[in-house]
Amino acid sequence: MELEPVRLDRLNSDTLIVPAPPSTPYVRVIPLGGCGEIGRNMTVVETNDDLVIVDCGLMFPDDEMYGVDVVINDFTYVRERTAKLRALLVTHGHEDHIGGIPYFLREFPQTPIVGTPLSLALIKAKSREQKLGEMSLVQVGPGDRVRYGSIDAEFVHINHSVAGACALALRTPVGTIFHTGDFKFDQTPIDGKPADFAGIARIGDEGVLCMLSDSTNAERPGHTLSERIVGEAFTSIFSHAKGRILIASFASNVPRIQQAVDHAVRFGRKVTFLGRSMQNVVHFSSELGHLRIPAETVVKIEDIDNFPPERVLVVTTGSQGEPMSGLARMSVRDHPRFRIVPGDTVVISATPIPGNEKSVYKTVNNLAKLGATVIHGTDGKSHVSGHASQEELLLMLNLVRPEFFIPIHGEYRMLLQHARLAVQTGVESDNVFVLENGDVLQFTSEFCDKIGKTYGGHVFVDGSGVGDIGEAVLRDRKALSNDGIMVVVVAIDSEEARVTAGPDLISKGLFYLPEAGGVLDELRTETLAMIQEVSVEGMRDVNTVKEHIRSGLAKSIYARTKRRPVVIPVVMEV
Repeated sequence: MELEPVRLDRLNSDTLIVPAPPSTPYVRVIPLGGCGEIGRNMTVVETNDDLVIVDCGLMFPDDEMYGVDVVINDFTYVRERTAKLRALLVTHGHEDHIGGIPYFLREFPQTPIVGTPLSLALIKAKSREQKLGEMSLVQVGPGDRVRYGSIDAEFVHINHSVAGACALALRTPVGTIFHTGDFKFDQTPIDGKPADFAGIARIGDEGVLCMLSDSTNAERPGHTLSERIVGEAFTSIFSHAKGRILIASFASNVPRIQQAVDHAVRFGRKVTFLGRSMQNVVHFSSELGHLRIPAETVVKIEDIDNFPPERVLVVTTGSQGEPMSGLARMSVRDHPRFRIVPGDTVVISATPIPGNEKSVYKTVNNLAKLGATVIHGTDGKSHVSGHASQEELLLMLNLVRPEFFIPIHGEYRMLLQHARLAVQTGVESDNVFVLENGDVLQFTSEFCDKIGKTYGGHVFVDGSGVGDIGEAVLRDRKALSNDGIMVVVVAIDSEEARVTAGPDLISKGLFYLPEAGGVLDELRTETLAMIQEVSVEGMRDVNTVKEHIRSGLAKSIYARTKRRPVVIPVVMEV
């Protein structure tokens, strides 16, 4: 079907300017993350006197972000309006929606965090790991409403791959902003609770000014399959597996864990859980009643060898090939408590997040080399998505019937496709905004348009440093990874303008060491000649000597190797 085009003439602006707000009532919507990417989901909703935030996630680094642990949002816009900050509202407990909250609380420690019980439990566990102090946690359930100044927030039950997921209806003096969170419409969910269609339709009947909606599967036609399909695949796998079964899944996918446990009970297997995040989720979900696990079914990993292989199920983390996760370590025989053996069946019950494909398939190959039978991706329907496909996105649009529409949570092509779907349901093309992170969209009673841009870029977390790693550092790390490093150490008597020791050359990642001796000797001779060519006045200036070494040695190395290593001169005055 031919879809109507969407206007793109308002999308891009490199100028970071946010005009002063009007004196009349207004509401601003500012995505600080999640637009044009998978991860870092965070949206600011601001009125004349109040500001609330929806989600605060993180994103895992791509291959170009050398040494970076995680990527979080730039909080500049919030920092500049701290006096208006009222609350952080959480749609659900996935990392890309809550992972940035501990970093947020370091700056804004008194901010109330509002969410359903499991979301708050996971946030509390993350904050405890980072040794944060007391937090202001506000527990709500589906159907509850909380008010922060002029913003009234209603939590609406929807289906997703984690318990306690909710959409949000934010009522403001200018109109209602409806935020779907991550969702799909599962007619046969594992917990028996379909999405609150009536509540969503009621909000739509009241009138919705603007809807922000999950775009992850906007390119997929049809409907997303029900979670129960996975149960059918598990039945087949458990029926045929002769040895131990390992299921790798997102730790937060409580319905998936429940189905794994149910099949263990049905087929007489004992269950053990591996991975700290998996154990945390199982603990909190069981306490809150989201997971039902017979006590006699669970055993400790230390006792797993007391049972025959056909009576063992291991549920673990590592479905994305994360280097230090349980499954990745098992695949290289590095796990201290569990070894893969021929006859094991490994089910990777997830699809790779964009960018993780290489790591996932590396893990799959390593497991296969160890003799395991590996079922991954959509093989045998061992995984279904937690995100709505096109027909469900259309249904949400028709239930809510917003006047304006903003696609969120997706790469750019996904946002654009979702925008086209909105136009197809009757939203005016001029009322559809495909925003980038940091774009400021303002609504008044008479006007709506993108009025400016704030900081929406990446903030890198590297070790204990937050935001101190910039593009320049990453460029240096890339250069080091591509061409290596050469360190030159030389001592100079600046008074007599002569070399007293060295130069000594130390090479890393540049030459194959057994063959490097002759080349390094030649380079050492050439470097000494470069230094001796410096004038007497220049020899007395350390920076001049360093620059001669840096430029001259770089040319000599390139002439021999066609490589451009990072050259670091260390000049000592004696």
